Amino acid sequence: MRILQAALLVGMAAGMSLTAGSAMAQAYLTIPAPQIEVGPPPVIPGPPERWVLEPGHWHWDGVRYVWVHRHWVERRPGWVNFHPGHWSNHGGVWHWVPAEWGR
Repeated sequence: MRILQAALLVGMAAGMSLTAGSAMAQAYLTIPAPQIEVGPPPVIPGPPERWVLEPGHWHWDGVRYVWVHRHWVERRPGWVNFHPGHWSNHGGVWHWVPAEWGR
């Protein structure tokens, strides 16, 4: 487990690079590869019609990436479509798109 954690930290550090521009330095962050969660999902906290499983994902906490394990999200009343949060690349820059509900 410690070897895996060390490899993950090295990989995340390698994913961050600093390049100098003409007037200032810019930091480019690369999100780590997704983890593969094995095994059954966590126990559902209530009736299945009230809960949606959100997949695990990386979250930038301002200092480093931390893995958020898959978890159950309670369905909003009157809303049927759940769009899980995900990373999206726009012009070479990654942005986090938060989860949202749709009708």
